Amino acid sequence: MPLYEYAHNAKNSIQVSEQTAASVVSGGREVARSILDQIREKYASTKSTVLVAMEGWYGVEWAPLLNEVSALGKSMKIGIETVPAAGLFQPIDLIMRYKQPYLTEDPSFGIVCEDGVIEDLMDEEKCAVLRESLSERRKQQTAKCSAILVFGYGSGSRKLDDLYDLYYYFDYTRQPLLWKMWDGKLIPFGFKSSNPDYNWKEYYYIDHYLLLRQKDYALQRMDYYVECVNPKHPKCMPRQSYDEIIRTLVRYPVKEVKIFQPGNWGAYRYKDLWDVPGLGCNAWNETAGPELSILVDIGNEEMIQMPVMNLMQYPEEFVGRYIHETYPGVLPFDVWLNDGYFDTPQPAERTSMPLHLHPSTDYVRRNFKEPLGRYETYYVAEAYQDANTWLGYREDADLEEWEKLCRESENQIPIENWRDYVIRWDSSEGDLYLIPPGTVHGHGGNQLILEMDTCTSNAGTEYSFFLYDFARKSWEDSTQDMTGRPLKMHTEHGFRMDRCRREKWVKDHLLAKPRVREWNRDYSTDQYDTVPEMPFHIERIHFEKRGENSTGGKYMQILTLTAGERVVLRSKENPQYQSQIEKWQSVIVPACFGDYELINEGAGSCTVVQLRWKKG
Repeated sequence: MPLYEYAHNAKNSIQVSEQTAASVVSGGREVARSILDQIREKYASTKSTVLVAMEGWYGVEWAPLLNEVSALGKSMKIGIETVPAAGLFQPIDLIMRYKQPYLTEDPSFGIVCEDGVIEDLMDEEKCAVLRESLSERRKQQTAKCSAILVFGYGSGSRKLDDLYDLYYYFDYTRQPLLWKMWDGKLIPFGFKSSNPDYNWKEYYYIDHYLLLRQKDYALQRMDYYVECVNPKHPKCMPRQSYDEIIRTLVRYPVKEVKIFQPGNWGAYRYKDLWDVPGLGCNAWNETAGPELSILVDIGNEEMIQMPVMNLMQYPEEFVGRYIHETYPGVLPFDVWLNDGYFDTPQPAERTSMPLHLHPSTDYVRRNFKEPLGRYETYYVAEAYQDANTWLGYREDADLEEWEKLCRESENQIPIENWRDYVIRWDSSEGDLYLIPPGTVHGHGGNQLILEMDTCTSNAGTEYSFFLYDFARKSWEDSTQDMTGRPLKMHTEHGFRMDRCRREKWVKDHLLAKPRVREWNRDYSTDQYDTVPEMPFHIERIHFEKRGENSTGGKYMQILTLTAGERVVLRSKENPQYQSQIEKWQSVIVPACFGDYELINEGAGSCTVVQLRWKKG
């Protein structure tokens, strides 16, 4: 599935100490020199071969920096040897035997590897041989400065880490990793070169979690952190500097780098709002969520890009105590803008999302070992002619017949009378649709939807159970047209999860209305109706010049500006903690942020839509 990053106004400017700002080294040659300087310093105190771990995430390209270190090492008269950690893993057939129970026979989903660690895939004998070799080299006094660099996933594992004089962690973000995976260029565990047959489920259900647990360990063990999204321009900093950056950043409102994705129902409002080179149509763009990256400006003219999940090193400050204790390690929200504008009228079979539904927390725990179900809302940010949403079944629909038709079709055979089963609701700007698990639904088009949901998986696994996609062809990004294969359906999971909610129940419970909670001459706030099973609230703040809000020290919030040009969020207690967002941009307000004000920096009145957990 193609995706496009969009970094406009995504910079997070924070104030750190001058020492930290000055400590960040940028550029391949400069980082290589920094590593060699550290090697020389270690050698001066031990007079033996310096042992270096270069641990990291999938996607890191090691060759550019290693080549710089080797070349510069010669001129600095430092002997460099490199050892790829790929050689420490078990044979591929044993690795696949380990993975198979998590991959399952289900073509669309797997089971999360809840407790696995990277050492599970490493060969005991190979690690023991390397350990003995490194230990011997470390004992020997050498006349000249030299170092052994063990690089790649697993280099800094618990089997070896006590030997190292220096420990580096190389970080990478999710979007370029996915590009490599989709192109068959990702190098997984145990491989010395890319594996074009790598199964996406290996990453989403197993490898992501092994990498994450290794990263959590490495971030506590490391001496240096290296941002390596651009292999030719890495950025290296001491652990103390990295810790100060994260510790500071978690006290600011945080903007993320958006992503856009084309799709079968993709539309064209984005052309009026953003310049995204290469994007042929826009099904949705993600504005906030655990899959995205952040750009950090610490005042040294270099931008540091890292996964937003790095902020989970301070979970109570970031997501709040309740979420941290209830869903450890989880950033539980996703926010999207679903495009729906067409210059000319189009049939519903073109403008609509697939008819689908989502699983509950109980369902994903039992079937996939995920921590949290998918609970959704559609907020109508803009409504055009014929704006509509599909939600629920008709009162007189024969649902046994509907299930039979969907199973017979499997999206290959058109269901000509599909409208006889699902309900179409006309949309107006400001409407909110609640979509609890098991409710058949779909964005009907001709509207811009601000979708605010729970996020089932930090790995980014999508849990949408498609029932019917109009037997249409899908978007083919290489040719920029709808010539791709029809989407695969998930009728088995979908009908097991279907709560068969009909028109009257939907009307009484899921078409939410806003209720004013506070009004004064400066601003007003309202909160939409909810149902007990929805774990979060949707609220709005309306103001002309200035508004106020608070996290109460316990609620992480995600705010999106839906009316107005630009708004600044500024802490009342610490005014230097602030961030500016533009229209249609989201910002994560950490739970620890406390009382803050919203300042209109543009023309006209403003509305921000807020997503927050009910309990705190």
